[in-house]
Amino acid sequence: MHTQALMQQALGPQWEQLPPALQKHYQLASHTDVGALDIEYPGFMQVPLSLLHRIGALLHRRGQAVPTTVEKWMDGRTQHWKRTISFAGGRKIYFKSHWHYAGGNELIEYVNPFLGLRMAASVDDGKLIYTGRSFVLKLGALKLPIPEWLVLGHTSIVETALDDGRFAMDFRLRHPLFGQIYRYAGTFKA
Repeated sequence: MHTQALMQQALGPQWEQLPPALQKHYQLASHTDVGALDIEYPGFMQVPLSLLHRIGALLHRRGQAVPTTVEKWMDGRTQHWKRTISFAGGRKIYFKSHWHYAGGNELIEYVNPFLGLRMAASVDDGKLIYTGRSFVLKLGALKLPIPEWLVLGHTSIVETALDDGRFAMDFRLRHPLFGQIYRYAGTFKA
């Protein structure tokens, strides 16, 4: 049994620089964050996002201040995330993933058994910064890196504590030719 959260393993000594709200968000114990998301993308991304959502990746519906819960729990060395996004009219969309520590300051978030995103984590001025390294195609024990520019573009995430219990997050995909093609951002209570 691990005694450190996955993010704590990736950040090493930088973990102590994270504000309490972000440490709570990444704690080892099972917990739920509650908040609201803004989801935006250009119209030409609707068809690709609908296809990607079918294989477990990203959200394929726009919205502002959409109520969202994020449940997290550990199963051995794997952290599971279940996001429930509740749109008006009772429609709910689920976005599930599982995380693995990948060594050094890197984590891999898998959206299905075969496709993941390798990210490097660091702390800068109390903010948690993720920088996409590559997409990952997992075939058994083999993990093939796929350059970000070859697929959707560069991934970045910034998480900022608002106080001891709340934080803001901002996820973006920037394609080298098309610019920002996807963003979701919101505030949550850890």
